[in-house]
Amino acid sequence: MGLMQLFRLLGTFFRIGILNETVYRANFFMQILQALISLGSALILLQTIFSYTTTLDGWNATELLALVGVYFLMGGVMNCVLQPSMNRFMGDVRDGTLDYTLLKPADAQILVSVREVEIWRLVDVALGIVVIMVALFEGGVKLNLWDVVSFLVALVAGGMIIYSFILILSTLVFWYNKIENILVIFQSMYEAGRWPVTIYPGWLRMTLTFLVPIAFAITVPAQALTGRLVWPILLGAIALALTLVAVSRLFWRFGIRHYTGASA
Repeated sequence: MGLMQLFRLLGTFFRIGILNETVYRANFFMQILQALISLGSALILLQTIFSYTTTLDGWNATELLALVGVYFLMGGVMNCVLQPSMNRFMGDVRDGTLDYTLLKPADAQILVSVREVEIWRLVDVALGIVVIMVALFEGGVKLNLWDVVSFLVALVAGGMIIYSFILILSTLVFWYNKIENILVIFQSMYEAGRWPVTIYPGWLRMTLTFLVPIAFAITVPAQALTGRLVWPILLGAIALALTLVAVSRLFWRFGIRHYTGASA
């Protein structure tokens, strides 16, 4: 599938998602309320912490605010497309209806990854962008070209890492029917991304960096925004992203060979 075809496919599913969600417009206001409560809780906690100290493991208040913005931005993208799509994919495997997707003239992995869109989750994305802009303004941060490019690259790499990791977990449904709890556990661990991974004990830091790679998705982009990112870490994030994309693709194709659906 070419790049233009991929973008057209994404656009199609977004239009379908908009049509589906506008039927239930109350969801929009509920999502705004939920996002504001979540953001308010995070800001109150930051305010409480910095009423007793000026830095947290070397991060000041505005830098941690930028990290919270990245957390909301990445979480919004994940919950808008990836999580609902993977939940539907796992349901199709259990019901034996994945056949209809496999028979379509498009890459099945791409289809199952983007075909379910909860458009109101973009509220989290918008809030994340606003929080990042406020943090940069309040901190008087002047981004240079390296900061902007490294942030965008780190953000894309982090998104690829999260996508690949969730795809690998979801692909386990070909062997184990009840694995939704794994994604729930991942979502719970994602909550740890509200804070810099460096504040956690060594064993948890290693877990959130390599076993469940939350650090590369949230902390590294935030480091780019705050001038903390060094190029070896950025190269490591890129290398991990490319490796996980390749591994998840191979694992997906291996899982497909073990699928027995309604036509079996």
